[in-house]
Amino acid sequence: MHGVWRDGNRFELLAESSRFLPAMFTAIEEAKRSILIELYLMESGRLATALIDALCRAAGREVTVALMLDAYGAMGLSAEDRRRLEQAGVALRLFNPLGIRPLTRNLTRDHRKLMVIDGREAYTGGFGAVDEFLDAWYEVAVRIEGPVVADWVRLFSRLWDSPLSKGAGDTTLVRRLQLEVIPRQDYQGMRGRVVWGQGYRYQAIRHSLYGRVSSAQRRIWLCTPYFVPTFSLRMRLIRAARRGVDVRLLLPGRDHDHPWVRYAGQRFYRRLLRAGVRIFEFQPTFIHAKFSLVDEWSSLGSCNFDHWSLHWNLEANQEVDDTRFAGEVAALFERNYAASREITYREWMQRPRWQRFKEWVFGSVDAWLTRLR
Repeated sequence: MHGVWRDGNRFELLAESSRFLPAMFTAIEEAKRSILIELYLMESGRLATALIDALCRAAGREVTVALMLDAYGAMGLSAEDRRRLEQAGVALRLFNPLGIRPLTRNLTRDHRKLMVIDGREAYTGGFGAVDEFLDAWYEVAVRIEGPVVADWVRLFSRLWDSPLSKGAGDTTLVRRLQLEVIPRQDYQGMRGRVVWGQGYRYQAIRHSLYGRVSSAQRRIWLCTPYFVPTFSLRMRLIRAARRGVDVRLLLPGRDHDHPWVRYAGQRFYRRLLRAGVRIFEFQPTFIHAKFSLVDEWSSLGSCNFDHWSLHWNLEANQEVDDTRFAGEVAALFERNYAASREITYREWMQRPRWQRFKEWVFGSVDAWLTRLR
């Protein structure tokens, strides 16, 4: 599912936590009316404590604060931290608490990342409130102003009011805030839309990417931490490379939070490389960012190119169709390519048997998980 394309927005690319975290905390401190936050990962630690402190201060000055967390992704958030939020007046709801039910019900997770301030300024990306985002993981976010912010508020509101969201927060709270959102119309420039996924049946993010890849004329540059792509995406990338499009993948190197996912995805390297797809593995740290560039179209947000994101999770991305912004995203890619190791076809064909065995084992696990859907 997706919103409509809207003109007159401003999008600011915030590469690395040293840029987006200070901007987000400043926005929280300056909020005057409302703060909406939706996260998958939040666990007790330095970053979560700083966020809780900031939200409690906002609630103390009578700002309406609504915090939506995935019940599984927030399992590391202590009971004491939850009490602090609730006692300060923060409305806290958890999406889809685990229970005794069919497996597929428990597998559906809210993987979105979003913060909206006063209905006028939004942030999205791959961030979470865990300490790894302070210095261990490479991440990217985008700051959003303009008409599309109202679409993000509507997306948040629907989930807040969903029967799968549990908690003490007022179920009409966000609906009331939504009615108060008055998008500014005086912005000049950028065209964008919100796209989201809600399980296997509603994957506008996937279909949008497929369409862009199939029609690409010049370049397809994709960055994802969890590269276990569908057969359809692999074939589209291969066909694009064969027709002369510059196809590049920016993927994690050895530093990975789930190494088995990396091995499962590496079983596709041979055919991609043979077709002319260039593969770069990021070296400085684990790259957790998810962003794409196809010609002058960009997409940033929560969605990975794996079966979990494409078939189970609730995801949301910000799409931007703007030449200047595309230039900034391209420059970001180039910086990260320079910090990466390019994998060549000849080198890959000489990889050791132990590497091939791990690809087979974890590829088999991935194939079994895929059949669950």
